[in-house]
Amino acid sequence: MKRWTQIFKALANVNRLKIITLLAGSKPMHVTDIAAELGISLKATSKHLILLHNLDVLVAKGEKGHIYYSLNSAMPKDLRNAVQLFK
Repeated sequence: MKRWTQIFKALANVNRLKIITLLAGSKPMHVTDIAAELGISLKATSKHLILLHNLDVLVAKGEKGHIYYSLNSAMPKDLRNAVQLFK
């Protein structure tokens, strides 16, 4: 029950849903690109990305001094089913 509470809280934010939608239809993106696309601050974007990463919705890969985010293709099935609703 606690896990679902965390998942629903994470998915209850419109910017996090926008991030999921954005990353579902694109190649991995850097925090700066995501922030620009959503029109929100880097700090807010980073907080959203960290939360989604901690829930295993996103994976992060470092390249050339930058971190690129993408949807986690190996995310837990229960979470994948919930995320599918917003892609």
